[in-house]
Amino acid sequence: MQQRSQTKTRSFDFAVRIVEQYKVLSGERKEFVLSRQLLRSGTSIGANVTEALSSFSSKEYASKFSIARKEAAETIYWLDLLYRTKYLTQEEYSTLYEDAVILMKMISATVITMQKRLGRMEA
Repeated sequence: MQQRSQTKTRSFDFAVRIVEQYKVLSGERKEFVLSRQLLRSGTSIGANVTEALSSFSSKEYASKFSIARKEAAETIYWLDLLYRTKYLTQEEYSTLYEDAVILMKMISATVITMQKRLGRMEA
């Protein structure tokens, strides 16, 4: 249960940072398209984790965490693209990227565990 709570807290804190970065990108740097994609995927991670934690079934739980993992991967893609196109500074990129990778690992561990459990339940 500790891991789940930690994932929820980290994903929410990450979403707040993504919103703040979106404000900078769209406000100061006038970048609207890529930053919107980052905002959508970066905030969806926590939304899916929250939905997973209030799931009624193990399959729904695993499904929502799988979606959160996909959103984390997509967020990393947008961070990479924004950095390579010079919309993000090295510092902005590094801290967000590191946090996104940590979240991805945490979520992936949960997905793997649930897949194993579901596999045992179905057998």
